[in-house]
Amino acid sequence: VQLQASGGGLVQSGGSLRLSCAASGRTFSRGSVAWFRQAPGKEREFVAAFRYGDTNRYYGDSVKGRFAISRDSAGDTMSLQMNSLKPEDTAIYYCAAHDRRVITSALRNMASYDYRGQGTLVTVSS
Repeated sequence: VQLQASGGGLVQSGGSLRLSCAASGRTFSRGSVAWFRQAPGKEREFVAAFRYGDTNRYYGDSVKGRFAISRDSAGDTMSLQMNSLKPEDTAIYYCAAHDRRVITSALRNMASYDYRGQGTLVTVSS
């Protein structure tokens, strides 16, 4: 199973980017998917999560209201729409997935997900 993240790049402050993560070898239509990020010199941070059968979307406080996570019905592609980007959003973004529903208390922990992508770099200039 591989997760391939794409869509990163350089964007000006206030701009938008859409990240995608494609799964090969497996689908996660009944599981959980998430995005995390890590900026240089900082700890990894939870960005967003989505899970099967749950109408809620979960977001980190720093991106709430600006980012939106989605997943296609087949469960093999997830996206992260990022709007109103700020320089502090600069980081490597990683997608992660799990075959089953991750419990709510564990959604923000990357260790809860069995599969992780290689990361895509997002740079926001001021």
